[in-house]
Parts: sequence; structure tokens; C-alpha cells
Amino acid sequence: MSLGKDDFPDMPKSNTPSILFLTKKLKTSYTIPMLDFRLKVFHTVAQTLNFNRAAEQLNISQPAVTKHIKELEQLYHTTFFDRSRKQIVLTKPGEILLQHAHLIFEQYQKLEFDLNLLQNKTDGILHIGASTTIAQYVIPAYLAYFHERFPEIKIELTNGNSLVIENLLEEKRIDLGLVEGAVHHMDLKYVPFLKDEIVLVTRSKNNTFKKRTIESSELSRLPLLTREAGSGTTEIIEDHLPAIGLTNRDLNIHMQLGSTESIKNYLACSDTFAFLSIYSVKQELADDRLTIVEVDGLNIGRTFSFVYRQGQPSPLSKLFMKFTSIKRL
Repeated sequence: MSLGKDDFPDMPKSNTPSILFLTKKLKTSYTIPMLDFRLKVFHTVAQTLNFNRAAEQLNISQPAVTKHIKELEQLYHTTFFDRSRKQIVLTKPGEILLQHAHLIFEQYQKLEFDLNLLQNKTDGILHIGASTTIAQYVIPAYLAYFHERFPEIKIELTNGNSLVIENLLEEKRIDLGLVEGAVHHMDLKYVPFLKDEIVLVTRSKNNTFKKRTIESSELSRLPLLTREAGSGTTEIIEDHLPAIGLTNRDLNIHMQLGSTESIKNYLACSDTFAFLSIYSVKQELADDRLTIVEVDGLNIGRTFSFVYRQGQPSPLSKLFMKFTSIKRL
């Protein structure tokens, strides 16, 4: 179905009319569910920047994806993707629509969440295990908001490195885990939670070192503090070192410490360096106690993941996962 300007005689002159205006003015023959599906198609293409991949995720054909995007562009009298390059990119109207699409789908999530609460159990004890970085710097705020929303649900949080948390799940001693490392167990299910970045830091008062970017060869000479074996942070660093021609054996390990807090306290009193999660050093960076040193060619990104035993998560685990997907901090 194609709509033209004659269908909206009092439409604003802008080439990118608001969703609110169009929602009010659409003729009754154009249903909102169809607009929602086209918006979902757009959202998927915008996330993947690939029509074929979007078609696979939506379980429709690539021509169908193209058709929905074209009709959406006709509806809004603009283009949302620049197709003139090797890889498609969002246009400015596309970026605006993507922002609104995020908000729209977030509201649908909240609607579904609140309606489901009427049918689901919302009391009991939820046993959660979280790897060290997540337990200390990420999950406490979510737990506070969750408890405020569901005071009748008791939560018991266990802290340990990623391998410990996965073992606790397999032993059925916890219901839900949050880990920061790679997939280790095929009999566990991993669901992405948050994106993280590992950065190299040193104290801002390190008078022996004033560079803010170094070559990979210089990294091997720096005195490094590291976490214990089994730590998700240690594991991800080892996985990324080959990208710059190094291995863990090439590093100058100054000392191994058992927690991120002990590493940060040691950094404050020495001219050493450490790779740490950006979440764990936010306050120190803001207070100018620590500073980031970029390593040329080394970008260490990772995903914090929920993990549970294969099959459906427990009702309370599912509730907590859904809550955190809506309550982004």
C-alpha cells in the first residue's frame, strides 16, 4: 500500500513527519499492526545493516524485507538507508526513526511485562550467582530497583569468578548466573546482558609514564597486575593478545591479585598497569585517579551474559532477566 501527500492534506512540510502525526492521520484502512511490523523490519535491518541477515532473523524473504523498507520510506516520504556504499548505512532520518523505534519497542516490552505479572508468581527466593566484576560494579543497582519493584521476592547473591558461577549452576546451587567470560559449557544457556570494554589503566600520577597511546611492542615492557586464572577478565585479555602479535607469556606480569578492588588499590600506590572493565573504573576515571592508556590495534570488547541450565529458566529468573532488559541503567 502506498500513501502520498494527498492522503495528509494538513501534514507538516518537513520530509520527516512525526510518528505521532502519522498515527493520528492514517486512514482506517492502514492498520497500526502493519506499521509495527514494518518498524520491526526497519529495526532489524538497522541493527544488522544487512538485508539478508535481517531476513534470516525475521524468517521472511530478502525481497519482503526490501518491500517493507520501501513502503515505510514511501509512508514517511524519505529514505532511511544509504545504499550507495558497499555496506548500507543509516541516513539522518533513519537515525531518528531508530531512536523512536527503540522507545516504541521498549514500551511494548514494558506492556508485556506488566500484563504477564498478572499471571505469574512474584514471590519466593531467587538464587543468583555473579562473576566478580558484575557482582561488584554492575548488578547491585539492578538488584536495588528490582527489590523496590518486587519487595516480596528475596534474592541471595553469590560472588565468584565465571568458572565458579558456571559450576554452581551445574550443581543446581543457584538459579541464574551472570558471567563475563566466554561460553564454557554446552549444557548451559547463555543470553547477552550488557556490553563491556576492557581498558588498560594506570594511576594519573604515574610520573614515569606520560603517554596516552602505546605500540603493542611497548605493552610487553609494562609492569602489569592481573587477576587469577578463571577470571573472565584474564581470559578475554588472553584471547585478544594474538591480534597484536603477543601472547600471555610475552607480558611482564608484576603481580597477580585476587580481586579488582585489590588491583585498583595497588595501582593507586604504584606505577603499575592493569587491564580492567570500564564499569569497574568509572569513578576513578571521573575523579582523575586513574587514566586510560590506549594500545594501538588492541580493542577488547566483551558481553556480560545471563547463564542458566538448558531449558526454560525458572519463573523468577525469567522475571529478573525481563526486568533488567527494561530497566537499563
